[in-house]
Amino acid sequence: MQIKIKRLDKNLPVPVYAYKGDAAFDLLSREEIEVASGEWKEVPTGIALEIPDGYAGLIWDKSGIAIKNGIKTLGGVIDAGYRGEVKVGIVNLSNRAYKFEKGQKVAQMIIQKIEQVEFVEVSELSETDRGGKGFGSSGK
Repeated sequence: MQIKIKRLDKNLPVPVYAYKGDAAFDLLSREEIEVASGEWKEVPTGIALEIPDGYAGLIWDKSGIAIKNGIKTLGGVIDAGYRGEVKVGIVNLSNRAYKFEKGQKVAQMIIQKIEQVEFVEVSELSETDRGGKGFGSSGK
């Protein structure tokens, strides 16, 4: 599969997969941005994509940044019809400020096939062993 990309900042490289077989490619910060503890911000990536119909770009955390620094992505579905700059919503869950440098990895994106569903309203759903149990119902 090929994805058309428009670089909005020619100083940033085209995205790449870090290792052969990786599920996601890295998204980089287009600018220097500091995020205070408890704050959330939008981080521009300097790219726009032409994702084919039937697919979407899903934005996920960079595990190292998330685990070591408490930086979590927010939202993160890039629909096939969107042609604007890809931006990453992030929140700082740590107790200290975190600074993204220009060109630093901020998140990662997976291109995934999407199924369109048709909703059928019913008065009852089929029975299962689990039923409506949730939030820890299966034990520790």
